[in-house]
Amino acid sequence: MRTIGLIGGMSWESTQSYYQLLNQGVKESLGGLHSAKIVLVSLDFAEIARLQQQQDWPQMAEILIKAAKQVEAAGANYLLICTNTMHKLAEQVQAAISIPLLHIADAVGENLIQNNHKKVALLGTQFTMEQDFYKQRLADKFSIDVLVPAAQERAIIHNVIYNELCKGIIKSESKAAYLAIIDKLKQQGAEAVILGCTEIALLVQQADTSMPLLDSTTLHCEMALEHSLNEE
Repeated sequence: MRTIGLIGGMSWESTQSYYQLLNQGVKESLGGLHSAKIVLVSLDFAEIARLQQQQDWPQMAEILIKAAKQVEAAGANYLLICTNTMHKLAEQVQAAISIPLLHIADAVGENLIQNNHKKVALLGTQFTMEQDFYKQRLADKFSIDVLVPAAQERAIIHNVIYNELCKGIIKSESKAAYLAIIDKLKQQGAEAVILGCTEIALLVQQADTSMPLLDSTTLHCEMALEHSLNEE
């Protein structure tokens, strides 16, 4: 078993899901008392969120690179950044370390190809929905056509993530708002919906809608487990 490196804390609510899913996956694969070998560096999300609001990506890159080097030095065989938004800095982080960074959008893209989905909707923070670092990777690498909600709906999704989900707050009215947005995207031709923020799966589950949902957290963990358990 290889050691999984994680940069978490953005937010710790979703990092908790990573830790649980990775350990459950190892237990299911190996049985007995087995658990995942994990190196975790957990950041203070208040600092990251403030820098996001200020659009200070260079400072955030410094923070992530420092954390990545700590993970590498502690013996991890590869790295996961436990948040979709901060993959805006994935290339800079990868350039600073010698272990592979497993990109969350690649985990999503591979699943889309396997399920023959060509036109999908993307929910996430405004950074993820509005900037190209995520959408363009799916388009360039996997030939996926990505839809995003309208501006007012993007604001709703973003505010629920930061003001509720990152704080562990789950509201039925927020779930209803998300499901209404998903229905509208389905009418626009989306074949599936990417839950492109690691907190969204805390609010919306597959049982809530007939629209196929791709939980980026789960898919990222599945990619990590494949590398941990199947490589020599």
